[in-house]
Amino acid sequence: MANIFGFFGSILGYVLWAAFYFLKDFGLSIVVFTIVIRLILFPFTVKQQKSMAGTMRMQRKQKELQEKYANNKVKLQEEMNKLYEKEGVKPMGGCLTMIVPLLVMLGIFYAVAYPLTNTLHLNSDTVNSAVAYMNTIPGYTITTNATYQQIELIRVFPSIMNTETIQGMFSAADCQQIIDFANGFNMMGINLLTIPKDMGIFSWYSLIPVLCFISYVGSQFVMQKINKAQMAQQQGCLKVMLYVMPLFTAYIAYTVPAAVGFYWICSSVIAFIQSLVIAKFFTPVSFTAKEEARHIALMELNEAKVPYVYSPVEQKTSSKSNGNGKKKKK
Repeated sequence: MANIFGFFGSILGYVLWAAFYFLKDFGLSIVVFTIVIRLILFPFTVKQQKSMAGTMRMQRKQKELQEKYANNKVKLQEEMNKLYEKEGVKPMGGCLTMIVPLLVMLGIFYAVAYPLTNTLHLNSDTVNSAVAYMNTIPGYTITTNATYQQIELIRVFPSIMNTETIQGMFSAADCQQIIDFANGFNMMGINLLTIPKDMGIFSWYSLIPVLCFISYVGSQFVMQKINKAQMAQQQGCLKVMLYVMPLFTAYIAYTVPAAVGFYWICSSVIAFIQSLVIAKFFTPVSFTAKEEARHIALMELNEAKVPYVYSPVEQKTSSKSNGNGKKKKK
């Protein structure tokens, strides 16, 4: 599974590297990179909202069918299929719109967490060997999550690049590229390679996990307001996750390089803005209203195409008054 996400991260890393190539600032590159990816994923988000609206619209009708055919599962399935076809809703229609953004977002994370292999696209075996060598040097032993060792290697690279071992692993061009990349992690006096935990809880770096918590909670709060009906149906354990995850994210951001926490902040803030746009123009309620209006217009159009069938009384009256289409003159 990690290989799949790493593959997406490697592809998205080209976008991140392109942003860094022009900006020379990894922090700003993350901001631009996240905005671009969010814009690309926006149509999927809208489709997900549309699918959710279709599901909400059919809930009452589904419940009626379930009550009517409670003892006949085969007939229930047939009627359910007819209902889906009539309403134009696909049972699994929302799955793709959820899976694709998830894969991309995980790919973004892998591009940020593994910058040497997925953004600079250096040889993975060489990078892994350099990380292993770094861990043998007294004072450079990694105590954080192994996932972020490439970021740690960038942080200490200026101090170890002239060693014989590193010189034998990387070419002069690769070393210079890593140094230039490392310099780009300094943003407004903050070194994104620094781990907040190492600087103490009262340092400025502690703002990163705090902002992670605030941005995550804010984004989730707006999403709950948008999808009130869906959130009301979630089980208690899922609701608890909405409150536990921000705390967990803040803790992780406190113990990993600041670049990862900064990415999470950017992602949450941009998701928050996106949620406001969706709340204004793409809510399930608005989709439901549009679909109902479309169904009414379609029914009226179909009725207009059906020729009017006269009742026997109307036919008799019409025959007496018109004869062969005209009333006889005396």
